[in-house]
Amino acid sequence: MDTTLQDPLVGQVLDGRYRVEARIAVGGMATVYRAVDTRLDRVLALKVMHPALAADGTFVERFIREAKSVARLAHPNVVQVFDQGTDGSYVYLAMEYIAGCTLRDVLRERGALQPRAALDILEPVLAALGAAHRAGFVHRDMKPENVLIGDDGRVKVADFGLVRSVDTVTSTTGAVLGTVAYLAPEQVETPGTADARVDVYACGVVLYEMLTGEKPHDGESPAIVLYKHLHEDVPPPSAIVPGLAFELDEVVASATARTLEVRPYNAVALLGQVREARAALTEEQLDAVPPQALAAAHDNAEDRTSVIPRSLTVPRPLPVNEDEPGGPGTPYGPGGADPMNRTSRFQSPPPPPPPAGRGFPRPRRGVLALVTVVLLVLGVGAGVWYINSGQFTKVPAVLTQTQERAEQRLEAAGLEVGKVTHAYSDTVKRGTIIDTDPKPGARIRKNDSVALVVSDGPETVKVPDLAGTRLDKAQQRLKTEGLAPGLVTKEFSDDVLKGFVISTDPESGTERRAGSAIALVVSKGPALDVPDVTGDSLDDARAELEEAGFEVEVASEEINSEFDKGQVAAQSPEEGAQLGEGDTVTLTLSKGPEMVEVPDVVGDSVGDAKDALEAAGFDVDEDRGLLGLFGDTVKSQSVSGGDKAPKGSTITITIR
Repeated sequence: MDTTLQDPLVGQVLDGRYRVEARIAVGGMATVYRAVDTRLDRVLALKVMHPALAADGTFVERFIREAKSVARLAHPNVVQVFDQGTDGSYVYLAMEYIAGCTLRDVLRERGALQPRAALDILEPVLAALGAAHRAGFVHRDMKPENVLIGDDGRVKVADFGLVRSVDTVTSTTGAVLGTVAYLAPEQVETPGTADARVDVYACGVVLYEMLTGEKPHDGESPAIVLYKHLHEDVPPPSAIVPGLAFELDEVVASATARTLEVRPYNAVALLGQVREARAALTEEQLDAVPPQALAAAHDNAEDRTSVIPRSLTVPRPLPVNEDEPGGPGTPYGPGGADPMNRTSRFQSPPPPPPPAGRGFPRPRRGVLALVTVVLLVLGVGAGVWYINSGQFTKVPAVLTQTQERAEQRLEAAGLEVGKVTHAYSDTVKRGTIIDTDPKPGARIRKNDSVALVVSDGPETVKVPDLAGTRLDKAQQRLKTEGLAPGLVTKEFSDDVLKGFVISTDPESGTERRAGSAIALVVSKGPALDVPDVTGDSLDDARAELEEAGFEVEVASEEINSEFDKGQVAAQSPEEGAQLGEGDTVTLTLSKGPEMVEVPDVVGDSVGDAKDALEAAGFDVDEDRGLLGLFGDTVKSQSVSGGDKAPKGSTITITIR
């Protein structure tokens, strides 16, 4: 059975804006749906907290904190939050919709990945976490399920639901938040006080899993896994995948170090190590297919791992010193035939056949051919000698090194320092190398120069003063200044017109890195009290509400009430509620009172008569007079038994 058919939200419109189309996933705290923003006509993901948790202030606070934290990041590798709100018992986040799969799906289908694919996924993950760490937040629940890979190849980090400020100490009464397989030792020992290094540890475990196809610590119970995190180091991936480059072992060992001082201090530092390790690997090492890859027995033409796009942040080094066709390690094997019948640029043409006879001088043409062959062989030999005589070297790996250290390494390699330029970077520390030209690992003649690009750190922008600016103009101004419009909240204001900005968070003049999201507080205008119009005719009620500054909407269904047909039976919101000018008040009209048959209680005792009348929906009034002061029997009733009267009306009984 299709479970989406049983979901009450599918087909509904939340907050008058988000039409829920299908359920995507269900978690312990919320359900994620695919929805359409009917106002902007775009597909998005709607994360709706389970109604049972919406009454818990702690869960709601965590839910809203996720929205605010992610909205501030505005990073291309973070799933963005567009809106947050409440509709009745539903608390929701409107988020970016990513068509694709999770890293868990890839690992489940493919097993271990090639090192190149693993690094192509890990680098944007670290870039996203690095932005969070620089902004002062820790994810705390990194795992393959929270890494999304879009159909277009983009890698994004999702689910910041456990996010905390780095300097926030959270009491969890001993409970450990996160997923057991990826918990850092300090999360087990002292829950609630973790810093950015818990994300670094989790990323090291994720890298190990991508390279080997399995988790480093397993056990029959979560307690056993937690014990291993505390007392056992993560083994090197090469112990599972023979021949794996030791540089990858070093990255995993560094990221998963149980001693905090040894572990990189945040995702930015780990990203630098990953980039340096990649630059040191050869093409063969990057493209080596691990034996644990589940697709090894499949048709290579369907090798889907190969289509996982390479991160745009790290250029692929050009191949150097590759074997020629027919040489060792080539697809044709040692001495194998080249199916395309190509000739190596170092291969000499075959010598001419010897002359048929002996004792005769060689023909002049044969002499010339022989001389040509000798010269060609000498030329090729000289070329090979020149190439291998130490005239060339490789550009050393200097990415993420300080400028001084990079210049020293270039000089030690016999290279000159070329032009030095500067550029802003969200992920590379100020004063360290972002890029080189030629790239690290490229073949270059000795004494040639290498240009360096040095990081100036994140570009900072001052938040402009947007108070009194119309919302759309304010959002455009933020984009022009290099910032991003963030979460929009609305408040009443007697001084600022409706739809105009009251304030920003952070406040104007504050410096923020380029691309940061700025939250906006927008005026709903002055607070207006809603009058009571129940019992009025529709025309009178409409006139009174419009004069007070409200829009009026009439509900499609009418209800029974004490009021006459056509009068206002109910209103939403009720009398005394506060709305902004132009907000809507919904009126429900009466279709008259419900008529109920009156029970016959003449001759009954007073107690029995009252019970019967009240059970039928009537109020009861007693008329005892002078003669009935001490009586207990009903002599008559104001509406005869069997007749009908409006439900809720009063029936008078006379007592004798």
